[in-house]
Amino acid sequence: MNENILKSLDATEKETLQKGLESLIEQTYVIENEYKVLNENYNSLRAMVDEIIEVLPSALWILDKEKSIILQNKEALKNPKLLSSISLKKMRDELEFEGRFYAVKIIAHNEKTIISATDISDEKRNERLASMGSVAAHLAHEIRNPIGSISLLASTLFSRSELKNKHIVLEMKKAIDRVERIVNSTLLFTKGVHINTLNFNLLELKEECESAINSYNFSSPIQFELNFLDMQIYADKALLGLVLQNLIYNAIDAIEENECENPEIKIIAESKENNLILRVYDNGCKIKDENLVFEAFKTTKLKGNGLGLSLSKEIINAHRGELSFEKEPKNFYFILPLT
Repeated sequence: MNENILKSLDATEKETLQKGLESLIEQTYVIENEYKVLNENYNSLRAMVDEIIEVLPSALWILDKEKSIILQNKEALKNPKLLSSISLKKMRDELEFEGRFYAVKIIAHNEKTIISATDISDEKRNERLASMGSVAAHLAHEIRNPIGSISLLASTLFSRSELKNKHIVLEMKKAIDRVERIVNSTLLFTKGVHINTLNFNLLELKEECESAINSYNFSSPIQFELNFLDMQIYADKALLGLVLQNLIYNAIDAIEENECENPEIKIIAESKENNLILRVYDNGCKIKDENLVFEAFKTTKLKGNGLGLSLSKEIINAHRGELSFEKEPKNFYFILPLT
């Protein structure tokens, strides 16, 4: 302020000026404090938004008007190439990327573009399985009656055939039994697994395995080794027998596809830490695609419909157990709690 002007003021005017300056200083402090509060609130809100963005199950990108990324979450960072596959012309879209399906949503706001991509592969898989299961169940019902008639006629033919022809009819019966197994597995898969538990000796499952081996049609001279324990377990005997049957047939098919020397299959049971562990080893062809092992209606084998292992996993899950595999040495195994 000009010094001459200040000198020209009387005492009252100076007092008024001083009070005005004090008020202005106080207002400055108030504004400064309000700015700090606003800044703290903004930072807190920004941190909250960042946390929300990071925990989103969807991949999220925010682009500027030049379509450059200014923000992306960790799900987006997991799929850096996914964004380039998304068309920015469609506000809503579905796309397949590297074997997964995504629902894409795009929002334009204040010269910015917000893109989210949600993985819907499981939903797509369930829809596909429901559709395929419905068709499979219908076909299984249609096939069941004529196969039953053919099986009955084959049994009659076997009893009436001459000894030299009985082996031909026996091969026919084995082929019919295979179709019946596929039909029954399909119906069981589509209806859902329900276990009926009872006490029985594990050695009874050894008998089930021997019966399954004898009823399966294979040409390779396979060496079988069955090591079971003499112990009581509480489970669904019929369904566990079906699991072992599926694992044995899977092993036989792998051997026949590989045509290896000295083919062998080992079935070994052990009790460990209050769990029953049962492994089926084979030296057949290696597992080609680990992601398809337990996928229903998908198989890399020359034989089969892709239901055996998927159904077996459901059965073991229903027993509160686990079905899995190891690549070296190659074996499929399941673990069941004994309590």
